[in-house]
Amino acid sequence: MYEVELKGYANEEIFEKVRETYRFMRREIHEDIYYQHPCRDFSKTDEALRIRIKRFNGHHEVFLTYKGPKLDKRSKTRLEIEVEIQDTEKYFQLLQNLGFREVLRIVKTREKYYVDKGITITLDEVEGLGKFIEIETLVKEKEEIPRTVEKLEGILRNLGVERFERKSYLELLLEASQKSHHT
Repeated sequence: MYEVELKGYANEEIFEKVRETYRFMRREIHEDIYYQHPCRDFSKTDEALRIRIKRFNGHHEVFLTYKGPKLDKRSKTRLEIEVEIQDTEKYFQLLQNLGFREVLRIVKTREKYYVDKGITITLDEVEGLGKFIEIETLVKEKEEIPRTVEKLEGILRNLGVERFERKSYLELLLEASQKSHHT
């Protein structure tokens, strides 16, 4: 399965339009902990490994996720392998003992909306970065990616999104912290 995902910069107007147009699913707080591989530079290989703690409706879920390199030039489509985990502390220890080190923690508030069968929109408020909108769906075959990207981009443009972003929140936050160190 490939996760076809597009992200754009948003504002309160775009958030309101989504809230009026689509069906609200739930509000989540995500804490994402990103790791650096001991021998491979993920920033060069365009991969990511993270533990996500997802809190909603008074309970939480934890996932270990690997994301492969981006597969096309316009979207954030990539191979994604996700495993739900129970004993979070043990996973922290496991990664640490294998030489992985924590790079960054990202906290965001996410509102999820149902668009169509298999298509969801999320409104993200990311600490230190601001407001973003993401739209995503899953496709089985690589060949379906370009057509799906077109469709998703059309939906975001109709909502008023003008600027798209292929970089992950991790990349954006790392860039922002480097800029602030150089001033």
